[in-house]
Amino acid sequence: MTEAGSEEREGPRAQEPADPVREPADAARRPGGLSRRRMLGFSGASLLVGAAAGAGLDRVASAEDDDAAGSSVAFHGPHQAGIATPVQDRLHFAAFDVTTGDRAKLVRMLKEWTAAAAAMTTGRPVGQGATGGPAVAPPDDTGEAEGLPPSRLTLTVGFGPTLFEKDGRDRFGLRARRPAALVDLPHFPGDNLDADRSGGDIVVQACADDPQVAVHAIRNLARIGFGVVGVRWSQLGFGKTSSTTPEAQTPRNLFGFKDGTENIAGTDAGLLDAHVWAAAADGADWMAGGSYLVARRIRMHIETWDRTSLREQQDIFGRDKGEGAPAGGGKERDKVVLARMKPDAHVRLAHPDSNGGARILRRGYSFTDGSDGLGRLEAGLFFIAFQRDPRTGFIRIQQSLAKDAMNEYIQHVGSGVFACPPGVREGGYWGETLFG
Repeated sequence: MTEAGSEEREGPRAQEPADPVREPADAARRPGGLSRRRMLGFSGASLLVGAAAGAGLDRVASAEDDDAAGSSVAFHGPHQAGIATPVQDRLHFAAFDVTTGDRAKLVRMLKEWTAAAAAMTTGRPVGQGATGGPAVAPPDDTGEAEGLPPSRLTLTVGFGPTLFEKDGRDRFGLRARRPAALVDLPHFPGDNLDADRSGGDIVVQACADDPQVAVHAIRNLARIGFGVVGVRWSQLGFGKTSSTTPEAQTPRNLFGFKDGTENIAGTDAGLLDAHVWAAAADGADWMAGGSYLVARRIRMHIETWDRTSLREQQDIFGRDKGEGAPAGGGKERDKVVLARMKPDAHVRLAHPDSNGGARILRRGYSFTDGSDGLGRLEAGLFFIAFQRDPRTGFIRIQQSLAKDAMNEYIQHVGSGVFACPPGVREGGYWGETLFG
């Protein structure tokens, strides 16, 4: 959970996103890259379950006097927003399965998604908005974010292993382009994965400071994708559990501990290049400037933890619960001395010094999905990590955590791994380096 070795940061860039990418239009083509003919097919679509509950070093673009809620994050650039960007307060994460075998339709949808994303991240509606089109057709935008500011919305897309090959089939001619780093995650001790909350051909991570803005973004992408993709599973998150801005206060997880103190900072270009951004030399040139996303839905046994003594809780973490200081230290950012911790302490096992220097960039969120029918909270950590290579990042660290004392109080119940391509150039689209 508190993988010690991951934090993101990025500096500001005063760049306004360009107009959305538009498809070559026929007479019925609407603004935002979506035809009225295709929109007519969306009227009966209801793909999302649940209710409303950034990128490279040059990403964050906001007026100096704007409140955070009114600011926007630049959509175009060398890296996708939502990776090294300062972490927002809310998450809507959705994995999609591709339901068509037509490559051209999939590429067209990705272009339409890109156009919609570029608009929504600046607070603009999709196409002609919720009321701007003809009354006899479904609106271009669902409308629930109308009048709301951008809220630092970022949208990050990734491609799962099954997009490249599924059940032995190369549906889109991509098998030979699957990166070696995009491995199927091994089964880890204690895993109890739900297939209905795992995997997916395409993933979209929506982060924002307003939950309605994040939900609106995923809802509209799902709607645009009707007939090409369908939602496989999704997760809402609140209360970021990691930060990419170490100058800010470290957030706490649902166990009450500060989480991600030693996360990679989003402004640390050296660590980002070494541990987060993929390079052409890694073997997949289309992934240069991209990153690999690992998502894990971690159920936390809240009631059991709440009956555990403070001393034992601190021994399990390897940190003080109040200040967040490492064992034997006095301040949160005091040097971590592994020998002062229990051999099975979480921080000790997750620390880069225990894993050959392995580091990941984390941007996870807490979740609470009601109760489980037995009076226990269905709650935990939706863990998200970005890295240059999962084999030397998450997998290496998670194998060390097999001996973690915290495993008595958590269980991994959902999982996914995705290749997130580089950022979108102006005039380009999500996945252009893969499909182009």
